[in-house]
Amino acid sequence: MRIRSLGVIDDAVVELSPGFTAVTGETGAGKTMVVTSLGLLLGGRADPALVRIGAKAAVVEGRIVMRPDAPAAVRAEEAGAELDDGALLISRTVSAEGRSRAHVGGRSVPVGLLAELADDLVAVHGQTDQQGLLRPARQRQALDRYAGDAVAVPLEKYGSAYRRLRAVAVELEEITTRARERAQEADLLRFGLDEIAAVEPVAGEDTELAAEAERLGHAESLASAAQLAHAALAGNPEDPEAIDANMLVAGAHRALESVRSHDPALGALAERIGELGILLSDVAGELAGYADDLDADPLRLAAVEERRAALTQLTRKYGTEGTVDAVLEWAEQGAARLLQLDGDDERITELTAERDGLRGELSALAQALTDARVEAATRFASAVTAELASLAMPHARVTIDIRQAEDPDGVDVDGRPVAYGPSGTDEVELLLAPHPGAQPRPIAKGASGGELSRVMLAVEVVFAGSDPVPTYLFDEVDAGVGGKAAVEVGRRLAKLAKSAQVVVVTHLPQVAAFADRQLLVEKTNDGSVTRSGVTVLEGEDRIRELSRMLAGHEDSASARAHAEELLAAARTDA
Repeated sequence: MRIRSLGVIDDAVVELSPGFTAVTGETGAGKTMVVTSLGLLLGGRADPALVRIGAKAAVVEGRIVMRPDAPAAVRAEEAGAELDDGALLISRTVSAEGRSRAHVGGRSVPVGLLAELADDLVAVHGQTDQQGLLRPARQRQALDRYAGDAVAVPLEKYGSAYRRLRAVAVELEEITTRARERAQEADLLRFGLDEIAAVEPVAGEDTELAAEAERLGHAESLASAAQLAHAALAGNPEDPEAIDANMLVAGAHRALESVRSHDPALGALAERIGELGILLSDVAGELAGYADDLDADPLRLAAVEERRAALTQLTRKYGTEGTVDAVLEWAEQGAARLLQLDGDDERITELTAERDGLRGELSALAQALTDARVEAATRFASAVTAELASLAMPHARVTIDIRQAEDPDGVDVDGRPVAYGPSGTDEVELLLAPHPGAQPRPIAKGASGGELSRVMLAVEVVFAGSDPVPTYLFDEVDAGVGGKAAVEVGRRLAKLAKSAQVVVVTHLPQVAAFADRQLLVEKTNDGSVTRSGVTVLEGEDRIRELSRMLAGHEDSASARAHAEELLAAARTDA
């Protein structure tokens, strides 16, 4: 990784060993910034307060070597990224204003993609995670992940049945508890449907009646206009000498017909005038028929207005768009809803039967889930107990208590009200008996500070073994450990590093001595600016740092001798 302008780090390159890398340094030197940098590359929250004072932005760049078919590589390529000679390049920029940007394989990506990749790249085990593992809910999650498909498969089936049971229970509760409201809704629907049925509206009827009312209301003026137009076209019977349009057009046609043989152009015009005469005759005939058929009956007008009033009353109540079509649509939807409401009793019977069936299914699935967890818990507890033996707690014994959660309002199972939750009925808790004869107690209560750190480290190492990730980061999980136990911690981490990359932030020289590579985070101050850098320690420099960690003074002869002894012992163990 390259870190720039992040906290006290101005510009530093962190070269992690393929095996075990220890990050050391004085308190406050900036070791946490190394962990924070890795967190940013893994999609962690971007805090503008991390940006170094005076800098515009903090930048973290990482080069992660992986196989082309690795899950993270496949996911990155799906997002448009490209591997660079078998490595994935990731960068994260955090501006002083709080803006954050991410790039993967040369492509700008959402920060959320980094978190997706992190699941397949790095498992972080630190003080925050340690506190989280003290909670029973987190312990159940850890056990489930350790168990793998043995728990994941029944858990998925259980979750599907659980969600369906919740949905059925909610619907059943709604139907039974809202019976009065639903009955009132049904009564209102029946009233509305009866009112609409009494009027018997027809689609589009309101538009047709409006047009008819307009015609009937102006019948006299319409008849007069039709008669005048007819007289203008076909003549007035009371005035035989009056000239009309038909007579004029006929005269024009005769005039052209007499000479059309002399010029084809006039012949064409004569034909058009003839067509005009025919059209005038047709229109005149229709005008005559219109005038004869026009109904000026005031009784019909009154009937039309009465019908329109009845339809208007419906549209005001039930037609959201003020039309008969909207009323008919409301009636259709209301009838369907009424059918649903009237079928509540039948629906209650169906839902009750389904609920009872799902409860039986859920009980069987929950038992299968419990059985799988019990089997995994035995293996998990044995593995952690074995790890504690390697961490100078040879007589400690870890067990996992799995019990069914009880709820007064839960489902009765064998005379006990069991609480069915999204993850089953089990409560999982890690118990520790630190020495023979001691009663197992929850790890938060049954271990001293040093014992707790070792227990949690053992749990995390075992849990890390179930993670298909290539890199593990331990952030000072060896706090509270010293002496022989510290040596065992270092030896155990070195053993884990034979099959994975391990990065440990530590204050313990006994742990750092086992590292394949030791990085020193060191703070310098020129009087005006404080900055930290990261240095790879080798040879004499590493002995001096281990001496400082042992005695607080790098030039102490006894500390140097002890440091050399630690390194020699670590190499022998390796």
